Amino acid sequence: MTPLEFKARFLCIFAIAVIASHAQNLTDFISIDCGLPEASNYSDDKTGIPYSTDANFTDSGENSNIARDYISDSLNRQLWTVRSFPRGPRNCYSLSVAQGKGKKYLIRATFLYGNYDSKNQTPTFDLYLGVEPWDTVEINSTTIAVTKEIIHVPSSNYTHVCLVNTGAGTPFISALELRPLDPEAYPTDNTGESLASFIRLNFAPADTRKVIRYPDDIFDRRWLPYPTPSNWAELNTSLPVAVDYNYQPPVVAMQTAVTPQNASDALKFFWRPPDPTVQFYVYLHFAEVVNLQSNETRAFYVNLKDEHWYNGILGPKYLASETIYATGGGTKASFDYSLVRTENSTLPPLINALEVYSVKRFLQSQTNEIDVWSILNIKSTYGVNNRNWQGDPCLPAAYVWQGLDCLINTNNKSDPPRIKSLNLSSSGLTGNISPFLSNLSSLENLDLSNNSLKGQVPDFLADLPSLKVLNLSRNQFSGPLPQKLLDKAKNGLELRADGYTVGTSNSCQSGRCKEKKSKKFVVPLVVSLSVSLTFLAVLIVLWRLRRGKHPGRKLGGISNRKDGFLETKNIQFTYSDLLKITNNFQRVLGKGGFGTVYHGLANGQHVAVKLLSQSSAQGYNEFQTEAELLTRVHHRNLTCLVGYCYEDTHMALVYEYMANGNLRELLSVKDDNNVLSWAERLQIALDAAQGLDYLHNGCKPAIIHRDIKSTNILLNEKFEAKLADFGLSRVFTIDDGSFVSTRVVGTPGYVDPEYYETQRLHEKSDIYSLGIVILELITGRPVIIGTEDKRHILQWANFLLATGDIGSIVDPKLKGMYEINSAWKALEVAMACASPTSYRRPNMAHVLAELTACLAAEKARTEGLEDTGSQDLLEVNPGVLDVELGPR
Repeated sequence: MTPLEFKARFLCIFAIAVIASHAQNLTDFISIDCGLPEASNYSDDKTGIPYSTDANFTDSGENSNIARDYISDSLNRQLWTVRSFPRGPRNCYSLSVAQGKGKKYLIRATFLYGNYDSKNQTPTFDLYLGVEPWDTVEINSTTIAVTKEIIHVPSSNYTHVCLVNTGAGTPFISALELRPLDPEAYPTDNTGESLASFIRLNFAPADTRKVIRYPDDIFDRRWLPYPTPSNWAELNTSLPVAVDYNYQPPVVAMQTAVTPQNASDALKFFWRPPDPTVQFYVYLHFAEVVNLQSNETRAFYVNLKDEHWYNGILGPKYLASETIYATGGGTKASFDYSLVRTENSTLPPLINALEVYSVKRFLQSQTNEIDVWSILNIKSTYGVNNRNWQGDPCLPAAYVWQGLDCLINTNNKSDPPRIKSLNLSSSGLTGNISPFLSNLSSLENLDLSNNSLKGQVPDFLADLPSLKVLNLSRNQFSGPLPQKLLDKAKNGLELRADGYTVGTSNSCQSGRCKEKKSKKFVVPLVVSLSVSLTFLAVLIVLWRLRRGKHPGRKLGGISNRKDGFLETKNIQFTYSDLLKITNNFQRVLGKGGFGTVYHGLANGQHVAVKLLSQSSAQGYNEFQTEAELLTRVHHRNLTCLVGYCYEDTHMALVYEYMANGNLRELLSVKDDNNVLSWAERLQIALDAAQGLDYLHNGCKPAIIHRDIKSTNILLNEKFEAKLADFGLSRVFTIDDGSFVSTRVVGTPGYVDPEYYETQRLHEKSDIYSLGIVILELITGRPVIIGTEDKRHILQWANFLLATGDIGSIVDPKLKGMYEINSAWKALEVAMACASPTSYRRPNMAHVLAELTACLAAEKARTEGLEDTGSQDLLEVNPGVLDVELGPR
């Protein structure tokens, strides 16, 4: 060991010892396993973090376990249970931290559906932090968990995390975690700004499957591994690295780094946010992990869009981390970073880790903290659990607590709301009047009537400075009313108590009086609306019935000959023509229920001749259906009909020849030189989706294919994919969102399970099949895997999702040559399309947009390799990067 290495090791060990003394005490963590039975707790076997039940943090909801098939040893235990909230528009968790006001915390909420309700209906709902929206939770898969994470400074000692029902399914939650952070870390320019996690990456990870968290990260941040592209080189050290005192990135993350393979290249990376108006903060972490020789230097600039982002030259110190960040967040359509070495540097730049956050502004003050503390104690004293008393008492206005009225300054959001009216009439209250009422200094109206309160009426009620109305009637108080209260009644207080009626008895200031007035208006309004809606519904039904009487149009203007076959504008071949074209049916391309397909050559054009078997009755029906459809549908992603033959008992359809066969054959090749690349697979998926979109939305009436599968996707010499085999297709003349009842047809493994169970066919049945095909493209595997257990590809993929390792799912023949986030997004699309419930499947417009984004990401990777030599795409969809993966 050289003196320099010894000194570096000593300094690192000393620094780590100092940091260890600053490390988090686990008692500072709040770790909630939502849905865990009351009084239960455990220590996580991977992190050692103790988790507790959520029974003490919320007053509502129902506990459930995810389906047994989704539980595995690799799945974090916190995701085995959920708490769902089928009742009430808003349900909240209250996180109370002593002296937590003004401190900085990382708050993380995790959601894994896991078919806990046996409905296979994944929901969408809103998530609130305090009194303002945090994010929308959109669950698109039963097996992939969604994680929302934010760095936040609470404005009070109470932090409320609320789930709001938006009418798109029952809200639920799996885990809720709060982690204290260093107050000097993650600064922002303005008060009220919080930072929502967008990306947090560990470059050149020692284990590409491992997500770094506690105890490696003392703040329990989650660092995703970012596999090293082929044009980057990896650097690492086994020596400890002294990490920045405020940010304290994990030592294990700082022991690895990436650098360009070509020493003269810049190190480039970029991402494109889905919303260019969102503001971002970026934090880059550096540490030199190579003990440089005396004649070696590493110094570089950090540029954004070719301008200096960091003012100065960066030269990472050996075995000591440094964090740089922008002094202000930025908004851009694309964030293009380049680390460019200086003229005097002998070594290229490096980077160890990266964090990106989007800005969320929480400008609305929560209810006055003393009022909140007081009303919570009143709630506890009297056991008020039959109301919507969750979250902030006054905000949002739509969810104000029942029986409360608040003073809200709409012109100044920083002014905390105050409780001005409290109606606890007929609430079953017992015991004495709570002394916590004395703290509600803005209270104007207090109604405690019709309860079982006892003891003497306290003096402090007279000291409430704003009190105008006090109703104590129909209780069991003893002794006289306090003289101070009587004196206040003579000076304007409206006082109601048994034996006393002082003040203006006809006043309508109380909340109950307001309620009676409002009901006089609400009842006729509801009746009027009900009558109007009923009348409208009748009109719609009559219109549909009348519309249904119109005769259907003929397809594409095709007319029937007297012999029953179709006349078309395509070339009509004789049977002798077919014999010549196919050289006496010499070369067989494939076989099906209709008959055999042969290769042919017509007028110098390669063609495929589908010859109907004379013994196939069902084949004749499919044959005629396909002939009808192909004469009226024309799209570059549908097979093209060249002509037909109808001569005596000989019937055939002649198509353009697809030189590269069907997709299933291409995915099954063993030769490494003929493996479809990731970009080619995405293009094939996009081609197939465009063809299907044309059938669903470009044809009038629409067409449902009913047999989308990899063997019915053919590829020409340019590897352009086209849908084929329309024999089972069905014209769909019913309005959007409807279905037709029909017998189930299709190929096992691709048939929509909902269609199979109900015999109700709609366009989403095709989308399910497309999802299975996309899974085949991603994995390279057939739809039924194995010869003995015969697992469906969807079950196989679900099982591997529990590992969180996309590499175990993507076709190994690709050898890692794909943009990782593009692969995650494609997998997300496939799983959404293959949802067992049709209404959760995306429409074709969404599928096309997502696949286009996947392809753009992969092209950016490959073009970056060709054009810049050292550029890689870090992000396509932040929802993918920040998810925790669930079970099979």
